[in-house]
Amino acid sequence: MPVKKDDDGSRSIAAEVEVPGTPEEVWRAIATGTGVSSWFVPTTIEEHEGGTTINCFGPGMDSPSTITKWNPPHSFIAESEQEGLGKIATEWIVETRSGGTCEVRVVHRWFADTDDWDAQFEGHAYGWAASFFRILAMYLEDFAGEDCSAFQLTAVSQASGPETWRTIRSALRGDADDGTVTTAAGVPETVGTEVNLDVTDPDLLRARETVPHIAAAFEGMEGENPELLLRLKQPVPGFAHIFTMPLGGPTMVSVRFHLFGTHAAEFVEKYEEAWQAWLDQKFPAPDGEEAV
Repeated sequence: MPVKKDDDGSRSIAAEVEVPGTPEEVWRAIATGTGVSSWFVPTTIEEHEGGTTINCFGPGMDSPSTITKWNPPHSFIAESEQEGLGKIATEWIVETRSGGTCEVRVVHRWFADTDDWDAQFEGHAYGWAASFFRILAMYLEDFAGEDCSAFQLTAVSQASGPETWRTIRSALRGDADDGTVTTAAGVPETVGTEVNLDVTDPDLLRARETVPHIAAAFEGMEGENPELLLRLKQPVPGFAHIFTMPLGGPTMVSVRFHLFGTHAAEFVEKYEEAWQAWLDQKFPAPDGEEAV
């Protein structure tokens, strides 16, 4: 995962994961708007060279890019502009492996004559490897090709990261015997099993100490990961991803649900409303400010 540097100023960093599925199945998951929206964030993709891709990370946080290479089901490159840095190229690669699996690799490339941006891109690679690629693998294993109904909510806690995380964990009760997690009274009914997010890779562990925003997220956590991934059983099958991120004082809370099955679409609206109400209750906006 370390940043690679060439003499001409080009830099790159990569993250990869082995996932179940044929190249065509994996391609649909990473290179179509419907597929990406089923495990990552709401996304649209114009599936051709010159097309536009847009990832929506929240209200007012759209991230557009332009496809400069399109080679299904093997690879594509999308380029975007970042203020202060210039053009960023992100390449997605699918390679067949044995046993009905494929390797997915994402490579970020940019030009810089200083190390100032390295930590930011190390943070991107950490996010792929430690979190989102695990979700991609779970999606391909359990829900590939199924219709998805999803929502993502954010809130801003005025408390510290550890205190905010304790509030979230207090809403979830785990059963040590079978690993089942259920919500406490007053929390939207949710039943699932917690997915192991332990990290052992030395590069990822180093990033926890050297990448500023990641190190800040773990500060004061006493070794606990401020992130939760649930494989849902109720109210409908799917998965939930909850995490916190410090904002230099307040703490951001992110809640993302991806629901599948015949009843997901009819259920998602009221379920989203219930989780929004819980977030508003636990993390109210300061007087005079609107909730996120």
